[in-house]
Amino acid sequence: MIRQPGTSGLIFNEPTVWDKSRDGRCALSLPRADVDRVPLNPALTGDAPNLPQLSELDVVRHYTRLSQWNFGVDSGMYPLGSCTMKYNPKTNEIQASRQGFAGAHPLAGEAFSQGALRLMYELEQFLAEITGFAGVTLQPAAGAHGELAGMLIIHAYHAKQGRQRSKIIIPDTAHGTNPAAATLCGYKSVNLKSGPKGILEPEAVAAVMDEDTAGIMITNPNTLGLFEEHIREICAIVHGKGGLVYGDGANMNAIMGVVKPGHSGIDVLHLNLHKTFSTPHGGGGPGSGPVAVTKDLIAFLPIPRVEKQLDTFRFVTDCPDTIGRMHTFYGHFGVMIKAYAYILSMGPQGLLDASRLAVLNANYIKECLKDTLNLPYDRPCMHECVFNDARQKNYHITTKDITKRLLDYGFHPPTVYFPLVVEGAFMVEPTETESKEDIDQFINAVKAIVKEAESTPEKLTQAPTLPKVTRLDEVTAARKPCLRG
Repeated sequence: MIRQPGTSGLIFNEPTVWDKSRDGRCALSLPRADVDRVPLNPALTGDAPNLPQLSELDVVRHYTRLSQWNFGVDSGMYPLGSCTMKYNPKTNEIQASRQGFAGAHPLAGEAFSQGALRLMYELEQFLAEITGFAGVTLQPAAGAHGELAGMLIIHAYHAKQGRQRSKIIIPDTAHGTNPAAATLCGYKSVNLKSGPKGILEPEAVAAVMDEDTAGIMITNPNTLGLFEEHIREICAIVHGKGGLVYGDGANMNAIMGVVKPGHSGIDVLHLNLHKTFSTPHGGGGPGSGPVAVTKDLIAFLPIPRVEKQLDTFRFVTDCPDTIGRMHTFYGHFGVMIKAYAYILSMGPQGLLDASRLAVLNANYIKECLKDTLNLPYDRPCMHECVFNDARQKNYHITTKDITKRLLDYGFHPPTVYFPLVVEGAFMVEPTETESKEDIDQFINAVKAIVKEAESTPEKLTQAPTLPKVTRLDEVTAARKPCLRG
């Protein structure tokens, strides 16, 4: 029997640092001064800040105990679908912490920033090669910011053609931030339903694509974890009416090294360095959402752009058709270093293997659980698989109950109730970094919970009971929020 990684050890209670504070305690000892002490003029300093007084041991134990309340990818499997919560190799952190990078100042000037500029330039070239596009910008700060940059480029392109358009097509299997990016650019979203196989039908796209439509925002693989098999035909339909195709590349981890979106007809694509290229995200650090474009759209990329002249790298701002700046300076440089290190350490074959293993792991979970949970689309998936709670409703158990109980088994819950096209969705993305042993533990936990739903459903409706924080009263939280400034 495979032992579950659930909580079984001590979980310390921990007060705030203010409650732990005691007058006279200090976490450091300064050497005795060898010069006379001269007090500062109070008019220059004002009142001293009210800080807690703690010993070094108080501080160490406080933050160590708090860290034990957290769950992260270093603790266990993080099966959040559509998020690609893969392991972040520690070598990436080592490279990003090197003094030459960590101590670089953004105002140092080009002459003193050649190493940083070279890294950004080469990273852009790597991403262009991986995706099959002609140009890349690293400026956008995260995925949604990349979506906005991409839509601004499409908006600028149509303006350059002399006639702006008013609509954008967005499938029901797209990511939720897509309509917001389109709206910020002044476009009206036209919702398009996917077909019975969970992918777009070319006939449906042709029926809504007209000369007043700027293009389509398509996520491929989509949020059902399915590859859009008709992508070339769909792109041809959109191009035939003068529109452009925006590709949401958040799920690139399934096709990295296998498919080049730029070769399938897509015009603009955003990437998530904090997903596909293994840099921390969520609570783990800032993101990065580079945008790749075809040759015809390079002129619209944000400025500054990094260019190479002989052996020198420099910023270029003389670009009359640019959409302008998207970020202070040139983006989240620390994240770029980690992605650069990841690509170099993996190499072309390693990136290809990562995608293949991500797809293999997702399909393994799908096959092992399709007789336990309901599988709305029983066909080969890509990086993630989507179940729902249709079979558990007879026991008055919901997806929420199942995922709350997973916390007691030591697993972070998967994504729930998304995508909206699947009622009660239970979306799992194991990524390539999980071993078969860890995936089997997750599968066994889900199967055990489903059995509990039939025999002792109260174990699910009252879960979780083992974590530091148990089930919250979400209704009261929504109606009577406790807001702190």
